[in-house]
Amino acid sequence: MSDLVSTVIEAHGGLNRYNQFSSATVHLRVGGSLWRLKGQEGILSHAAVRIDLHRQHASHYPFTAPHLQTSVTRQRAAVETLDGEVKAERFDPHASFPGDASAPWDDLHVAYFAGYAMWTYLTSPFTFTSAGFDAVELSSVTEEGESWRRLKVIFPDHIATHCREQIFYFDSNGLLRRHDYTPEVINAGPAAHYPSEYKEFDGIMVPTRRRVFRRGQDGTVSRDVELVTIDVESVLFV
Repeated sequence: MSDLVSTVIEAHGGLNRYNQFSSATVHLRVGGSLWRLKGQEGILSHAAVRIDLHRQHASHYPFTAPHLQTSVTRQRAAVETLDGEVKAERFDPHASFPGDASAPWDDLHVAYFAGYAMWTYLTSPFTFTSAGFDAVELSSVTEEGESWRRLKVIFPDHIATHCREQIFYFDSNGLLRRHDYTPEVINAGPAAHYPSEYKEFDGIMVPTRRRVFRRGQDGTVSRDVELVTIDVESVLFV
């Protein structure tokens, strides 16, 4: 494990503490221009997501109706009742996304995208030590008047995420301040994701505010439009 990986994991609560838990339930509000573009505005405006910490599975609820929830893994996206009755499902969901960035999404597109995205966000940086992940420190950069250390993380093929190679920026306290990736299923170019307003939940540091913006190929960030907004109300690790 590299020095930076060790530092940032400790700053977020430590691997020993994280490994005491098997799941996390997060109550949150999700917004931003992406959902309007995809014809799904308000679909996650007030919901909860439950994730497994040591295998990739996520479930948003309520989803489109009070009695429905999602079930998302790398290979499958589904909408189910709270009792587990399958109402709709799709295998190999990544391959189902339209190539046109302005094309609308159906409910299973939303379920898959939101599921793998929240799993990625809520398990980082603890997953960086997992089998198949590769993390390499890059040169530091200055942003917001601070020096931020950077990790290039290569995600393994068995994990559903935005793209294989992602860049994570950490401040002097070891907390994540920026996360760069290209959400391939949207097909609209790279993004810069800014977590902030950290709070401690069950010994784990979690950002309660996230904002995602377009990022140019030269690395410049356009903050005039918030693509996705995530505001966390509570987190419970069990």
